[in-house]
Amino acid sequence: MNVSHRRVEADAVVAVGSNLGDRAAIFAAAVRALAEADGVELTAISTPIETVAVRPEGEDPEAPAYLNGVVLIRTTLAPHALLRLLNDIERENGRVRGERWGDRTLDLDIVDYAGMQSSSEDLTLPHPRAHERTFVLRPWAEVAPEAELPGHGRVVDLLAALEAGR
Repeated sequence: MNVSHRRVEADAVVAVGSNLGDRAAIFAAAVRALAEADGVELTAISTPIETVAVRPEGEDPEAPAYLNGVVLIRTTLAPHALLRLLNDIERENGRVRGERWGDRTLDLDIVDYAGMQSSSEDLTLPHPRAHERTFVLRPWAEVAPEAELPGHGRVVDLLAALEAGR
C-alpha cells in the first residue's frame, strides 16, 4: 500500500497593516518574511493603500494613518501554525501587544484560510470583521476580484456595499 505523506496546500489571505515607524519598510519586511518562510508561497501582493486608523468607536483621523494591503499565499502550514508565524513576524518588526485596536508597527491577520469557517480562543476564520473593512476588501479585490469571503459573499460586492454606505 502506497501512503502519501504530502502535506496539503491551502490558499490563504493575510491582511498587512502598519501605522507606526517606517510603514513602507515594515510592510515590505513583513512580505519578505512571509515569502521566505518554510511552507509559504506568495501568490499575490496588493498595492499598499493609506487608510485612516479604526478604533472600536469608529475612524480616528487623529491617529497615525495606516498602510494596508493583503497578501495571497499558498501554504502547507495549518491555520494555527500560520498564526504563530504571523505573530513571530509581528514581534520581529517591533509589534508590542498592548491596547486592543491600538497603534502598531505591524498587524498581520489571517482573513481567510481555504474557505474554512471555525472559531477558537485565538483564531476565528474567516476574520470576524473583514466584511466591514474597506482597508481589507479593496486590496483583496485588487488581487482577486473573483474572491469570496466565506459566510458573507463576493469581496467586490461587500466592498461596493461599504463604499455606497459612506
